[in-house]
Amino acid sequence: MLTKSSTELVRQQNSMLVLSALRRHGRLAHTEISDQTRLASATVSAITAELERAHLIERTEVQPVGGRGRPRVLFEQRRDCAYLAVVVISSDAVQYSLVDYSGRLLDRFAELRPATTGADLFARTVRDGLERLAGRARIERNRILVISISSKGIVDPGRPVLVWSPVLGADRIDFADALRPDWQAEIMLANETLLVASALGTTMEKTGLHPGFRSLAALSLGHSIGLGIVSQTGTDHHVSALNFGHMLHVPDGALCRCGSRGCIEAYAGFYAVLRGAFEVPTDTIPAKFVPLAEMDKIAASARQGNRIAGFAFRQAGLALGNGLARMFSLHDRMPVVLTGPGTRYFDLLQKGMEEGLSQSQIVRLEGMPPLSVAADEQNLVFQGHLNRALAAIDRSVLGFRQSAAVAS
Repeated sequence: MLTKSSTELVRQQNSMLVLSALRRHGRLAHTEISDQTRLASATVSAITAELERAHLIERTEVQPVGGRGRPRVLFEQRRDCAYLAVVVISSDAVQYSLVDYSGRLLDRFAELRPATTGADLFARTVRDGLERLAGRARIERNRILVISISSKGIVDPGRPVLVWSPVLGADRIDFADALRPDWQAEIMLANETLLVASALGTTMEKTGLHPGFRSLAALSLGHSIGLGIVSQTGTDHHVSALNFGHMLHVPDGALCRCGSRGCIEAYAGFYAVLRGAFEVPTDTIPAKFVPLAEMDKIAASARQGNRIAGFAFRQAGLALGNGLARMFSLHDRMPVVLTGPGTRYFDLLQKGMEEGLSQSQIVRLEGMPPLSVAADEQNLVFQGHLNRALAAIDRSVLGFRQSAAVAS
């Protein structure tokens, strides 16, 4: 016999299934919710009625074509139930977005990153940006239930602490401490490439992308080099972000932005290609930021036959391919989706990547993994934020709003 606590747990789990189905597929009818969640019709009726009373979802009636017959009732999230703030930290700017409970973007703006960096100054910048975001929409802070932040670099797995990043270096920042007491929202922090992998995993589930594979790697190319892996486990996804860009490629090799030598990024990041194209000594302090216009010039020179520029891109591809080959030895062979601004140079990187991959036993035995390009990385990052943060809001609102609705 179920105890009261276990009955409550089952009810909340079923409610999460319903909200998740609406989030993945948009407005759904009663029977469609039942099909997507595999819940009995009576269970769906009870849950949707409860969620309506708690003001988490709302119904709309759609008249059938021709105007005959009963209207079709569709359910969807109530847009003004709660809000999400998304903060995306990049090499040169910080972008702020406001999203309603249904996942619709309400407002977005970006600000240039302060020239003088440091944890305290950067935290103040983010606090000011969030205040401006709420003020522009005239939304009270307590209605923003989650603040979801992303950055390149190393993130503490248990707390919203940025351990190392291209922006702040080793100057750690705890965003929970930095935003309290002004903000009482749940603070989430993720590696940017992990969010990309999460979004690609959702796409893989919906479209059947790369059938036959249960895992997929997202390789981000740009100023930094990042790698995320998404694996299907039943109906769920397991997503992880490896410290791929700072894996050892050449012992005692080129100087990396992290301060180590021989990292993959020290051979494949934009500053590495710049260094190689101009034959700068490998112990030169890396450039913090390389404009795309400068990279485009090097790429144009390589495509016109400049051997030194072409060699710089090929060496970058080789470092990426070698790193992927090592990763396959640990995680099995899987499709690789290239993202980020560096995808515009894939034609110059591809031969080096394939050369590096071909040195792996698993690739020689099973063949070259599928390589594809998803150029719109920023949209994937945003979708990854929505996947994680809106699910967190679902858990939050189910915790107290349903209890209040039942009590009334």
